[in-house]
Amino acid sequence: MTVTTSTHLNFRGDARAALEFYRSVFGGHLTVVAYGDFGMPKDLPDADKVVFGQVTADNGFSIMAYDVPSQAPAAVPATATTREHGMTLTGERFFVSVRGETADQVSALWDRLADGAEIIEKFGPSPWAPGFGMLTDRFGVTWILDVAVAHAG
Repeated sequence: MTVTTSTHLNFRGDARAALEFYRSVFGGHLTVVAYGDFGMPKDLPDADKVVFGQVTADNGFSIMAYDVPSQAPAAVPATATTREHGMTLTGERFFVSVRGETADQVSALWDRLADGAEIIEKFGPSPWAPGFGMLTDRFGVTWILDVAVAHAG
């Protein structure tokens, strides 16, 4: 039996733009279905918002997203994530982690994902990995990108 997992992000009207951006960064296939495609009358405010969205790539990258309906309670504002003295200080409940096999591979993803982002820790060598970086992208999602460490086994 195979089990897979995928991060599912919740947006407030910009899920389509976020998914298009993530496809431009990681490649792959984009699927977007709007509430109106599932029968919501086209004249309602949420009809053009995303009820199901996904990016999947052959390299294993997968992410899902949708737009929270407008009548849902307001989101709790996130606190900024910072790094001090090797520690990550955050009020966020999750980060999205992307791990690659080489520093060159991950660095290329970092460069694309960093467009419009707030850099928390610039991508580069770290004490525990050949490459590590942390940023909050233009959509407010915090990402950790790092290079896998080969373990002798």
